[in-house]
Amino acid sequence: MLRVGLIQMTSGPDMEHNLQYLAQEVAKLAKQGAQLISSPENALLFATSADYHRHAEPLGEGKMQQGFSALAKQWQCWLHIGSFPIRCQHGVTTTSLLYTPTGERQLHYDKLHMFDVDVADGHKRYRESETFAPGNELALSTLPFGTVGLTICYDLRFPALFQCLQERGANIILVPAAFTAVTGQAHWEPLLRARAIENQVWIIAVDQTGTHPCGRETHGHSMVISPWGEVVLQLGQKPQSAWVDIALEQTEQIRQSMPVSEHSRFVSKLKEEPNK
Repeated sequence: MLRVGLIQMTSGPDMEHNLQYLAQEVAKLAKQGAQLISSPENALLFATSADYHRHAEPLGEGKMQQGFSALAKQWQCWLHIGSFPIRCQHGVTTTSLLYTPTGERQLHYDKLHMFDVDVADGHKRYRESETFAPGNELALSTLPFGTVGLTICYDLRFPALFQCLQERGANIILVPAAFTAVTGQAHWEPLLRARAIENQVWIIAVDQTGTHPCGRETHGHSMVISPWGEVVLQLGQKPQSAWVDIALEQTEQIRQSMPVSEHSRFVSKLKEEPNK
């Protein structure tokens, strides 16, 4: 069994405050035995385009990333930071970071799909590509307990990404998010359950929640979904943390009894080995 911890947040522009809350909840979950702890998209900074560019750090450098590493090492857990702005040659990416129990960065993922849409809420216009540069690569790694694939928020609407991760060996896929209240109400759970069922993987989805200082509203309802599509844990609409034990062997059992990927007549062109 793997004990997974979820930290649902209402993050804002104050990174120190967000980091303090994150540290508090990581400590709580680690004391309860959580081995893998996940946080939402924009966990440490939920702000304006200018803020993301001002506070972005080069990959592997900077005060915030040092803080993430120290937290993972202090509590000896696998710590997943849903996303943080990372400075690169072509601008700033919104990047998911996974740290080992010894504080090393095991894996990072630059969000592939930019949320450039119009939504019937108070914010109305979302143009993520005006702030962030999209990534170009998949990200997954074999850990002691299973093979983990990374995605971020809007990626959830692109099933081919999840299929590629599954084909490369993923049996757990992390989906940190800041789903809007409007789109979350309509699509959050159906999309998460669909991705779990289609790929016969565990889905760990941690969302932002509530009304943020910038006025944006997010959906909450973070959840863990089994490879059979069952919601085994679901949070509400307030900042909170919770843990659940998941049986990773269930993935293989379901795939053996219903070998969907073997029956598929559509073969991905991407057949590389998972990153180590």
